[in-house]
Parts: sequence; C-alpha cells; structure tokens
Amino acid sequence: MAAKIKKGDRVVVLVGRDKGRSGEVIQVIPKEGRALVRGVNLVKRHQSQTAKQEAGIITKEATVHLSNLAVADPKDGKATRVGFKILDDGRKVRFAKRSGDVIDG
Repeated sequence: MAAKIKKGDRVVVLVGRDKGRSGEVIQVIPKEGRALVRGVNLVKRHQSQTAKQEAGIITKEATVHLSNLAVADPKDGKATRVGFKILDDGRKVRFAKRSGDVIDG
C-alpha cells in the first residue's frame, strides 16, 4: 500500500496524551507501523555516562502509531484524510480529502 504519511509531513495527533498537537515527521518505520514526530510523545530516559554523552535524564521523542496520526491540511492545518490521484502529466500525488489541495508538489 502506498505511504500516506511520509518524512517531512506536518501531522496532527488524533488520540492519547498529546491529542490535538501537531509536529513534523522525523522518521517513519513502516515495518512497525510507527513514526517519530518532533515535539510529540516526549519521554524521559535515564542515560548512563559514555565517552560521547554526559550522564543524566534526557528528554526525547518516542514513536507514535500511524493509526493515531493524520496529515494536517495544507490550507487550515486541521486533520485530514489522504487520497491519491494521477495528474495530467502522469505523476501520482497525494491530496487532502478535506480541501482537495495537493500535499506533495
């Protein structure tokens, strides 16, 4: 199945602790069906000291399941479903079903 959410997309969280928050997708893990979103699902990790890093408690993003994310509409930033269409020049593009705008150039 074609990817509805890709790296660099602006997404909105639909459920959970961060419901309603939006951010940019940093990484998508298709095998697990999860994505890393900047500034969303922050967790604290206790880090032991290494040669590169100091010891202490660090805050970083944890993955979110793709079913809990929706692409933000380019027009108004609200959650939208994604459809696919083929343009006149033969390119297959994603579009927002809410407004009809093309998501990727």
